[in-house]
Amino acid sequence: MKIDRILLREIRMQLKEPFEISSGVVHDRRVILLTVFSEGLTGWSECVAGEDPSYSYETCETAWFLLTKLMLPQMIGKDLASTEEGVSDTDWIRGHPMAKAALEMALMDLEAKTQKQSLGSMVGGTKQEVEVGVSVGLQPNDLELATKVGAFIEKGYSRIKLKIKPGRDIHMVAKIRELYPDTRIMVDANSAYSLHDMEVLKELDKLGLMMIEQPLAHDDYLDHARLQQEIETPICLDESIRSVNDVKLAAELGSCKIINIKPGRVGGIASSKAIHEYCLKKGMPVWCGGMLESGVGRAHNVAVASLPGFVLPADISESQRYWAEDIVAPEFTIKDGHVQVPTDAGIGVTVLEDLVEKLTVRRAEF
Repeated sequence: MKIDRILLREIRMQLKEPFEISSGVVHDRRVILLTVFSEGLTGWSECVAGEDPSYSYETCETAWFLLTKLMLPQMIGKDLASTEEGVSDTDWIRGHPMAKAALEMALMDLEAKTQKQSLGSMVGGTKQEVEVGVSVGLQPNDLELATKVGAFIEKGYSRIKLKIKPGRDIHMVAKIRELYPDTRIMVDANSAYSLHDMEVLKELDKLGLMMIEQPLAHDDYLDHARLQQEIETPICLDESIRSVNDVKLAAELGSCKIINIKPGRVGGIASSKAIHEYCLKKGMPVWCGGMLESGVGRAHNVAVASLPGFVLPADISESQRYWAEDIVAPEFTIKDGHVQVPTDAGIGVTVLEDLVEKLTVRRAEF
């Protein structure tokens, strides 16, 4: 894979409706797209860094700096035998897994196309379809939440994730459980609680939830272990997990029973596979989370979620869940609670480059 040219773009995509979690509300998504060109082929990826550092210290601006100043210029002209060879030059950069993931995943797409196989197949995926759930942001009131949940269940999503925060938790979740007693429901706090909220968390423990995702601080493995000893509901770690070493620490301490693997958050596909393999050996369930990706990032997630250890429904909703028009064709759709794993070469979808150009607000070319 001789790298002839690289194009980095920031596009703006408007969400169909605001998406609110405990740390804030997103109305529009700043999406960083990376395109790597090699001998007539193109590899695509998406950086999942957010607009501000409320979820991670990485942001669109830090990722743009890392990619344009430190990572992409040195790739031009290289003739790579593999993706691993290409990303090894970034090992000296401490942290910044989201920026690193963007480079790795673009090279992965390119490598799969070079080998004329689907990305899912190349990474070892075994599934033809992936079971999916949906994440429901905080709503103005319980009635609107119940209406949305009902519509998603009718649509066929096999699991419902409710965002919660202090003051919008026990009563709200209990009402949804009462209305939909047979639905698989989980909650996601995005680090909004502490052990001072033990009574609230114990009340949530009584509601028959699949899991409580990231209830405590992103860097507090010890308190998560203390909480897991006090409740039966499995704790799932999300923001806490950036590498397989974080998973090993969490498993050793007993901080959780489930891991949310977001490829763009943990440094890419190789890191996702390392976590997946470790959890398989430990008998720890994993699932693939989402970061409000466009169809490009969604395609990478579907490929990773086709690995055999992803046994719980993924947060890989259909394109129309968030976007009036996605930037790939075909758009992702759900049928009977599942998303099909693309079988064409690479990520398996076509990027609508005319639409991408129309949405582009910033670009850097190498």
